[in-house]
Amino acid sequence: MSFIIQCIQAILLLIAAILVVIAAIGIIRLSDDDMKNVDYARLHIFGVLDIACIIAFLGLNQLLLALLYFLVAPFVSHAIANAYYNSEDKINNKNEDNEHV
Repeated sequence: MSFIIQCIQAILLLIAAILVVIAAIGIIRLSDDDMKNVDYARLHIFGVLDIACIIAFLGLNQLLLALLYFLVAPFVSHAIANAYYNSEDKINNKNEDNEHV
């Protein structure tokens, strides 16, 4: 029984490692010239890394950390995207704010 659990854990860690490599290739290949809002695409790629971390925690038998990461990661990603969107809006509309003063 212990051997089966170790095999399942090894398979989960291999899946997590493959997801990390795929996400790393995606981050490296994605440049600022490809699209207008490249930061949102990068945030999506980091979502793949979030899933890889959850799978790795499950593979290491850290169920509480996996659950905590599963619950907290979407809120953090939304906060980062919201902060970037608001700062981008202020930078792009800087001239319009000065005209109203």
